[in-house]
Amino acid sequence: MDSGASSPEKQDKENLVGINKNQLGVCGWILFLLSLLLVIITFPISIWMCVKIIKEYERAVVFRLGRIQAGKAKGPGLILVLPCIDVFVKVDLRTVTCNIPPQEILTRDSVTTQVDGVVYYRIYSAVSAVANVHDVHQATFLLAQTTLRNVLGTQTLSQILAGREEIAHSIQTLLDDATELWGIRVARVEIKDVRIPVQLQRSMAAEAEATREARARVLAAEGEMNASKSLKSASMVLAESPIALQLRYLQTLTTVATEKNSTIVFPLPMNILEGIGGVSYDSNKIVSKNKV
Repeated sequence: MDSGASSPEKQDKENLVGINKNQLGVCGWILFLLSLLLVIITFPISIWMCVKIIKEYERAVVFRLGRIQAGKAKGPGLILVLPCIDVFVKVDLRTVTCNIPPQEILTRDSVTTQVDGVVYYRIYSAVSAVANVHDVHQATFLLAQTTLRNVLGTQTLSQILAGREEIAHSIQTLLDDATELWGIRVARVEIKDVRIPVQLQRSMAAEAEATREARARVLAAEGEMNASKSLKSASMVLAESPIALQLRYLQTLTTVATEKNSTIVFPLPMNILEGIGGVSYDSNKIVSKNKV
């Protein structure tokens, strides 16, 4: 049962283009020998047609009579291509930037937005990129657009605005799994901008302003309550010592006079001037007796 169940999977893997390792056959060997003989006859002119240079960041997938030679890519450096029977395709292994144009998306809370992004990916298997998909870059571009729309369509607007990193990571995981058979490895996905309608922006701004005002009023009320408690405690302390209130009064006057140069007229309690008044009264009485 296990061998029967695993056989379809093995057959699917063998049917993938680029993994079949069948030999050339008799006719293939004959054509190979004829091509090699042609190269020898036309040497050294043929050497300029047969030798190809592959750069460090490139790989060459060589098809010999329609089959991938050696089942793997060649390069970098010099490779030999036989005339008439060999065809090669260069594959760039550098990181590619895929710019996703703005996509109009209907979120889960029925808000229409436009979201654009960028995908960074590179080819790690040149054979799979050439043999398993017609145009690997176009396929990745279209898949990135579709995945972006599908993922953002399941999120609310607030989730999109607040959780860009999580959404980008989920898109990257989905793209990486889908493009594995194409020889693509997605390095990074970024959501660049989220555009919302102008009317919705005004509504959100009004809502945010109302929320801030309500929060400010709550904070002001809490501050008044704390201040009243502090004043109550201070009044209880001042009630125990009446002279402390007078000292506080004088300290406040000193602070006001320091800030602005002005003349301040304030009532002075008589109990403070009792000593001074007694001295002046006695002196006046002595003066009057002397006159008499």
